[in-house]
Amino acid sequence: MQDFKQLTTLVRRYVIESTTMAGSGHPTSCLSAVDLMTVLMFGGYFRADLKNPEYVNNDRLIFSKGHAAPLLYSLYTVAGAIDKKELLTLRTFGSRLEGHPTMKFPYTEVPTGSLGQGLSVGVGMAMNAKSLDKLPYNTFVLLGDSEFAEGQNWEALQIASYYKLNNLIGILDVNRLGQRGETMLGYDIVTYKKRIASFGWDVITIDGHNIKAIHNAYKKAIHSKHKPFMIIAKTTKGKGIKFLENKNGWHGKALQTDEAKKALNILKIKDENLVGKIKKPTKVKNKKYIVKSLIYNIYKEGDYIATRKAYGNILKHLGEIRNDIVVLDAETSNSTYVQTFAEKYPKHFFEMFIAEQNMISIAMGLSARGKKPFISTFAAFFSRAHDQIRMAQYAQTNICFVGSHVGVSIGEDGASQMGLEDIAMFRSFLGSVVLYPSDAVSTERLVVCMADYHGLSYIRTTRMDTPVIYSEKTNFKIGGSQTIKKSKHDVVTVLTAGVTVHEALQAYEMLKQKGIIIRVVDLYSIKPLDLTVIKKACADTKALIVVEDHYKEGGIYEAVCGSGVVTKPTYSLCVQKQPMSGRPEELLSYEEVDAQAIVKQVSLVVHI
Repeated sequence: MQDFKQLTTLVRRYVIESTTMAGSGHPTSCLSAVDLMTVLMFGGYFRADLKNPEYVNNDRLIFSKGHAAPLLYSLYTVAGAIDKKELLTLRTFGSRLEGHPTMKFPYTEVPTGSLGQGLSVGVGMAMNAKSLDKLPYNTFVLLGDSEFAEGQNWEALQIASYYKLNNLIGILDVNRLGQRGETMLGYDIVTYKKRIASFGWDVITIDGHNIKAIHNAYKKAIHSKHKPFMIIAKTTKGKGIKFLENKNGWHGKALQTDEAKKALNILKIKDENLVGKIKKPTKVKNKKYIVKSLIYNIYKEGDYIATRKAYGNILKHLGEIRNDIVVLDAETSNSTYVQTFAEKYPKHFFEMFIAEQNMISIAMGLSARGKKPFISTFAAFFSRAHDQIRMAQYAQTNICFVGSHVGVSIGEDGASQMGLEDIAMFRSFLGSVVLYPSDAVSTERLVVCMADYHGLSYIRTTRMDTPVIYSEKTNFKIGGSQTIKKSKHDVVTVLTAGVTVHEALQAYEMLKQKGIIIRVVDLYSIKPLDLTVIKKACADTKALIVVEDHYKEGGIYEAVCGSGVVTKPTYSLCVQKQPMSGRPEELLSYEEVDAQAIVKQVSLVVHI
């Protein structure tokens, strides 16, 4: 017990020294969790090879309360993984030790600056260990009481119980004080326990500063039989420094130099070179992921098939050749057509129910452990998980997003179900890929491209059946396009993608009867664009017309105009009126993105 008293004192000193040197940070939020985390890491409960942070059987530790990053860095300083000199670079430009955990720091699992997402990520990592890799590692998640106001935590609690993740251990730091005052429940530990237990978790409540009680809690947690385990710890914000303890108004404030000296005089230690030891994990063999040759489905030109169905068909074949692929779906698998994958590979399919935010963060956890998640729902519903996808980009995750039921062409379901903002959203993420195929062949080829791409990728799939227009030998790539109609006599180029490709082809035939020849380009890769083809269209034709089943803002038109290569007048046909229920053809006409609207716009341009 004396050793842990010295260790916890040293960790507290490091927290104060690093945040004072930085001039910012959240020292009081760190201090409340010091005892909990020191016992976890140096009490033999957390097992990791510090020289190999990515080792497959390391226990995983997620700081969901990411503002306690100085504590994370201080613990690894005490463990000898980084030196004190680096610790004192906290929050400085170019340092690995940023204000909230990022992937620059090798012991960060995922970035957690946006509160309320860490438990869901932990669910993904625990799923990977239990259901996929069959490994004995545990996943620990440090949670703050303030972030339990976020609904995503409760989504994570119920899905963890549903999948019986007894290898998932949450540590809830109930220090009572949030950013501006008391949290919703304050110190009502009984209510926390009742609520979390009601979601199917084993729960224990402890004094978060009683070292013996903390040891006993971890012993129970790591031997949980059938349920995830939550340790609810009553703690004191600012613990260890009397003039900070349980005082409002100190959140997110570093101590001034004189205050820090006073605090360090309180935190006296015999040996500042004390090192905490972390238990090593059991050695296991790495699981190999073998990629075999892919056999595509056979589609005949002229056949009618929805691209969402083609997605389900190719996903099943990908499951045959790649055992790193996992599929998550938000209770829409009979509409997104991933049910074909689920039926053949049930162990690699996870039903997430209607909880899209939780689904994204779980996919982050799976991706962080080397899996390739494909996650699907109606495109409109990805918008409620924008923040989770935003954080996924900073986690350098490798996730494929599939949004079905895009645009007004879905028809009778009405505006609430129509994905009309999805291109804009996914284009905005750093390094993302955005694809919109028009037929079954292009869908299959582009889904395979996504599987091979490292990073965030998104593909739109259409609800209605569309004709197959490409042969099996047609090549598709990220950053490519297909010029479907082209001649020396083209007067205007129509740039389009997805369902409106077919409208453009109808318009081509109608205009041809009038002696007007247009170029039709399937701009299936919206990000990145095929700039060479756009440049060529500008050189060869009088104007560009962009046609899309999406709002103008952030869509294909703005992508083209923002590419920096457009030199000719460019016109937009897009969704501009509030949609409503109706047949697809009625809605495409109403929004003026159908063949007739294209003919009208081309005629206007030709006669300017």
